[in-house]
Amino acid sequence: MALLPSQPIGVFDSGIGGLTVAHAIRQLLPFESMIYFGDTAHLPYGDKSEAAIQAYSVKIADILVRKGCKVIVIACNSASSAAYELLTEYVRKDIHIINVIDPMVDLVLQQFPGKRVGLIGTKRTVQSDVYSRKINEGKKGIHLHSLATPLLAPMIEEGFFNNQISHEIIAQYLSDESLKDIDALILACTHYPLIKNEIRSLYDDKVTILDSSEVIAKALKQHLEDERLLSDLYSSPVDHFLVSDYTDSFEASARMFFHQAVHLERHSLWN
Repeated sequence: MALLPSQPIGVFDSGIGGLTVAHAIRQLLPFESMIYFGDTAHLPYGDKSEAAIQAYSVKIADILVRKGCKVIVIACNSASSAAYELLTEYVRKDIHIINVIDPMVDLVLQQFPGKRVGLIGTKRTVQSDVYSRKINEGKKGIHLHSLATPLLAPMIEEGFFNNQISHEIIAQYLSDESLKDIDALILACTHYPLIKNEIRSLYDDKVTILDSSEVIAKALKQHLEDERLLSDLYSSPVDHFLVSDYTDSFEASARMFFHQAVHLERHSLWN
């Protein structure tokens, strides 16, 4: 199947977290059209089984392929760790899939050899040990210290960020002994860029905060350039937002990120 630059980029996540990735893509690639799928009927993925995440991810990928996407971005760490290899087998003969983990691992290996690096993420991401395994394979002497922070994603989904409640919960997690004296902190959940400034202030700007949304947008741009699939500079991008279940919070979040009214299309995974 020959791909065309005019085809849209597909992005999916369990909920609003992936909107941070979609926003970063829009900022870096303003002429690209996007189809975003938020699996709001099954959020969050962080506490789901690997088999469940794989089933949801395959269904979503199938929808995005049928809608003509030229590349699919898994804007979710839990889905990236549980379903990336399965999805590459499922659709890679047609289109390329980018996960949020590998670009971040590449950046850490390049910029922090021999350093002490922290990581916060969902239980699913931390228990998968995927970051630690891939970073150790790079043999750069990096000491990775991971901490599961399960309250953060649902807290953000409910709109609790940049306030006293979120500040206290974040401070409690970051005071954990495992994150002491780190040089950098990986935000291994696409919800977490929404609390990046709170995290940065708690570290008093003495720790480099690694935002996966920015890293994956750059990886996507590089892929599109390499494959000559960048949209024409004079194209008018059109974005579509699909959700498996309508929620007011998702619509409000999408409007906040894209600074315009958005139309949500409900699309069940089991049609």
